[in-house]
Amino acid sequence: MSSQAVKSSSKDSSYSLKIKLKSGVLFLWFLILAIICLLPLYIMIVNATRNHTEIVQGVSLIPGKDLVENFKTVTDSQDYLYIFDVWAGYRNSAFITICATVLTVFFSALTAYGIRVYDFKLKTVAYNVILLVMMVPVQVTSAGFVNFMNKIGLINTYWPLILPAIAAPAVVYFMSSYMKSSFPLDIVEAARIDGCSEFRTFLQIAIPMMKPAIAVQAIFAFVANWNNFYTPNMILLTSKLKEKTLPMMISAIGASDTLNDYGAKYMAIALTVLPIAIVYLFLSRFIIDGVALGGVKE
Repeated sequence: MSSQAVKSSSKDSSYSLKIKLKSGVLFLWFLILAIICLLPLYIMIVNATRNHTEIVQGVSLIPGKDLVENFKTVTDSQDYLYIFDVWAGYRNSAFITICATVLTVFFSALTAYGIRVYDFKLKTVAYNVILLVMMVPVQVTSAGFVNFMNKIGLINTYWPLILPAIAAPAVVYFMSSYMKSSFPLDIVEAARIDGCSEFRTFLQIAIPMMKPAIAVQAIFAFVANWNNFYTPNMILLTSKLKEKTLPMMISAIGASDTLNDYGAKYMAIALTVLPIAIVYLFLSRFIIDGVALGGVKE
């Protein structure tokens, strides 16, 4: 074997070793990140199966035997039924969250489609205005928003928690970026030649092609609306428990001085988190698809 072949083989071996080392370091790093993210969730689930005394004694990674007892305490105890009605909370939060999520992803996709497909005057200005609105914190406009809702008689209704979801600048920005890299304009021209209407083109061609981006934003919108405590706490001023959302009920449990059963409290929190975990499990595969398709340039 010549010296040049030996050197080439040595270089290939060294390069392969570097790749394996880099892959091992990345795997270890992401494993640590996964543990950091999942450990609090796992501890919450474990504590939902333990009683108050066991939780006070310290952290444990081994599930307890009081899952059913904690569930009965949360759903049947009069102390908890006074401020926590899990089924009413599920109904209210699900109605608000599903409606707001559908409006967010549909109208954001429609706006992003219009910005991507059509050329019109002040197109750049309109897009920049959307980005500027994204920079405004919700806390800045909350006082005026509540005052306006009060004037038009929408306090203690769900409409102020649903209709504003139509305007979601961050989602529009994400979908616009996605369409720039993964939505060819030629397919729109082909649909027009075939006699397809503009709105039908959006529904039957654009939406299926944007499915990964829509699914990703649906997950984020669902989580944000389900966990939203700030806006409902300003709008839903009613004292009726059956009209409140789950985050409002969980806040009431945390603020209560009479409810000291940590096992039941963790069970209430676990019941609140459960729908988010289910939705994520069903839609999480689209995140990978979205990243893969977003990297393919036109």
